[in-house]
Amino acid sequence: MEILGKILGSVARVKIMRTFLLNPKDSFSNQDIAKRCRITLNSARKETRLLSSVDFIKKNTKGWIFNSNFKYASEVEGLLVNSDTIDKDAIAGKFRKAGRVKLLVISGIFIKNKDARVDMLIVGDRMKKGKIQEEISKLEAEIGTELSYAVFETKEFIYRLNMFDKLIRDILDFPHEVVLQAKELSTQSFHRR
Repeated sequence: MEILGKILGSVARVKIMRTFLLNPKDSFSNQDIAKRCRITLNSARKETRLLSSVDFIKKNTKGWIFNSNFKYASEVEGLLVNSDTIDKDAIAGKFRKAGRVKLLVISGIFIKNKDARVDMLIVGDRMKKGKIQEEISKLEAEIGTELSYAVFETKEFIYRLNMFDKLIRDILDFPHEVVLQAKELSTQSFHRR
């Protein structure tokens, strides 16, 4: 119990732990961790020292790597990765300033579907790609892994939908959740075969 009490003490620690749990075979330097998790280098150093002291991570020639022999690996993964901690309203809110978002669909990592082609589909008008990338980066830091996503202007999305575009069909015909949807993009159009 002492180890688990130490582990769950800061937001930076949770971000770092998710990063290692979702990328168990990858090595990360403290600089990589700071950049990916959007934390300071000092925080990365402090947290990796603590996580190393409880055997959550271990050092190799390239940096830090997840210790697959960590005593509480499945429990921590269940808590930090497999639990439904995604606030869909917060996700929708992140993209409100990115343009006129008409459709926001989540899949993949958000619904625990490792076979999905993308994690997020964003459709709208006057989309600000820089703002979208900034919000994606923030989400990646929170979640702990890179996200794959697709962004379309509304006209292009509707055209691709009507042409049975493979990417659009792969997103909409397989498990996904609609987070935000404008009236002009009716649900019925998503179920064409």
